[in-house]
Amino acid sequence: MVTVTEGKNARFYIDFAWEKDPHIRSFRLGLEEVFEGKYLETLYVPVQGQAFLLVGCGKEKETGLLEVKEILAAASARCREMKVKECSVDISVFTQLLGKDAVTQSVLGLELGGYSYSFSGEKREEAPCCFQLERVSGLEGLEELIEEAQELAGDILFARDLVNTPGNHLRPMDLDRAVTGFVEDVEIEAQTFVYGQLRAMKMEGLYGVGGSSEYPPCMLVLRYRGNPDSSEVYGLVGKGVTCDTGGYCLKPSGSMAGIKGDMAGAAAVAGALHAVAARKLKVNVTACLPMCENRISQSALLPGDVITGYGGKTIEVLNTDAEGRLILADAVSFCIRDEGITKLLDIATLTGAAWNALGYTIAGAMSDDDDFYRIFEKGLAHSAEKYLRFPFGREHVEMIKSSVADVKNVGSSCCGTITAGLFIREFCEGKPWIHLDIAGTAWCDTPTYAFEAKGATGAGVASVYFMLKEAAE
Repeated sequence: MVTVTEGKNARFYIDFAWEKDPHIRSFRLGLEEVFEGKYLETLYVPVQGQAFLLVGCGKEKETGLLEVKEILAAASARCREMKVKECSVDISVFTQLLGKDAVTQSVLGLELGGYSYSFSGEKREEAPCCFQLERVSGLEGLEELIEEAQELAGDILFARDLVNTPGNHLRPMDLDRAVTGFVEDVEIEAQTFVYGQLRAMKMEGLYGVGGSSEYPPCMLVLRYRGNPDSSEVYGLVGKGVTCDTGGYCLKPSGSMAGIKGDMAGAAAVAGALHAVAARKLKVNVTACLPMCENRISQSALLPGDVITGYGGKTIEVLNTDAEGRLILADAVSFCIRDEGITKLLDIATLTGAAWNALGYTIAGAMSDDDDFYRIFEKGLAHSAEKYLRFPFGREHVEMIKSSVADVKNVGSSCCGTITAGLFIREFCEGKPWIHLDIAGTAWCDTPTYAFEAKGATGAGVASVYFMLKEAAE
């Protein structure tokens, strides 16, 4: 929990030091331990009934929003380790350097740094420490910035909890109920389409994949109308595969441990949209979350099968482990044809190729509309997340053309991230489109940053939220 205070009221407070900062070094005269301000270095210092936690910031010229988030997360984690209940934090050193965005990232760091997941079947406990941010001189709207960041932190943690949940406790309808319950406190309309309805609607992509499991597929539609006077409606589509064995194109054993997290795109959309509604942004959004399991059974899709998507295009299924794009295609078509969206963003843990190319800290992005992508980039400047936009050309579109159907669900042996994105684009019917592939960034076995914990990262929540905030403004 983060609150605003007029001064250092707590007996425990956090101080920051740049590497080789002479002021900080003189402040520490008399200490037996040498503190050099190295990045994320911490030192506990008891002083006459008070206590300081000194946190190193590294070199000032290398400090950006991501570093601020990580520095505060390191402080939060150390406070948790020391079982500190309350402390004061002065972040003016960061706001002077980076402006009001430093407030957002400071709060996110403090809130996320103490996170850990352990399945108990009960609600996750709140962070054990109350952080009191000192009022920053000359910075307007501090309370509002803190409230926004705390809301966003809660939504990121919700996404993390969902992705971390064991698969046998999060079947497709469980995921639907979890998200529906989560958005009950804000002005979001929720509608669920169950298996029989999907068949009646001829969503062969979604029920074709989901029909392989005894736990039936569904699709959750979330509608938020923050600007009813506008005809602009942003569409968000998030992949919600709660168990992905790969189907008959079975995944190798080394990849099986992470198959429960293939719904991180849906979790990110749910978190971002909740934040939008909680902050009452003046923007209209419809989110479509196709949810299913991908298993092996008598009803599972086989390589070589041809299905028809909701938009009417025929699809040759050459790889049953490329199932995410099949269910996304149906959801995209529904967004456009039934919900009247004007711009569309999809987000998914879609391809191993994205992870191979970019690793665990940078996600892939694609877009066919520069103006729309500029809105995303403006939002990205506030999120402290990293995306790389992939280029594409006619030659890549040719890779997914089928000789027996309109399109096939895999391309050649190269450009896997690009052809996966272009497959989804085939169903966008010319609407401005952004595709985010978070296959590498949604999960970490070994955390890279101090604000991460083993497991889900909550990737995409902040970036999608800030994009929609830019659109609203």
